[in-house]
Amino acid sequence: MTAVAHEPLTQADVLLEGFLALDTPEGFRAELIEGEIVVTPPPDGDHEDYIELIVSQVYRRSRTDMQFSGNKGLKLPSGGVCPRNHLIPDGTFAPRERRLFRGAESWMPCEGVALAVEVTSSKPERDREAKRRCYAQGSIPLYLLIDRDKTSLTLFSDPEKGDYRQSCTLPFGKPVALPEPFAFELETADFA
Repeated sequence: MTAVAHEPLTQADVLLEGFLALDTPEGFRAELIEGEIVVTPPPDGDHEDYIELIVSQVYRRSRTDMQFSGNKGLKLPSGGVCPRNHLIPDGTFAPRERRLFRGAESWMPCEGVALAVEVTSSKPERDREAKRRCYAQGSIPLYLLIDRDKTSLTLFSDPEKGDYRQSCTLPFGKPVALPEPFAFELETADFA
C-alpha cells in the first residue's frame, strides 16, 4: 500500500474549513472577509426598509428584467487583495434571463452578478472598505452602498485591480443614476 502525499494545509485553508463548518444561529450571517470571520445579527427594520425601497424600484423601473436575492452567498475569487472571501450581500441583482440563482449552491461564484447592495450596520467601515474591495476583486460591475451614518448613497463602478475606479456619492433625497443594465434613476426621497 502506498501512502498518498498531501500538501500541508495553509492557515488560509484551515480558516476556510473552519468558516464553512460554522453552525450560525438562525437569522445570523457568517462571512469570511479579508481573512476575518464576521458574524452579524439579523437586520433591523430600517435596514430592511432601505432594501425594499431599492428592490421595488428595480422591479418596476429597470430596463432589464432583474432577479434579486437577499441571502445569496458569493464566493469571490482567490488571490489579489481578497483571498478566499465568502460574502453575503444585503442584496444581489442579476439579469433574470441568466437564472443565476436557480440551482446555485449556498456559496456561488459571483460571475453574472450585476449589482451588490450593502446597508451599513454596526461596523460601517467594513461595508465602506473591505466589502467594496472584495466586490471589486470579484469584478462585480456595480456596488451600491447605503450609508446610514452619513445619510448618503455611493455607487461604485468600473472595478479594476481590486477596487472600483469610479464612485458617485449623493445625500439621501437625491436620485442616483443606475447605469446599464438598469438604466434608470433610483429615487431616494424615502430614504431620509
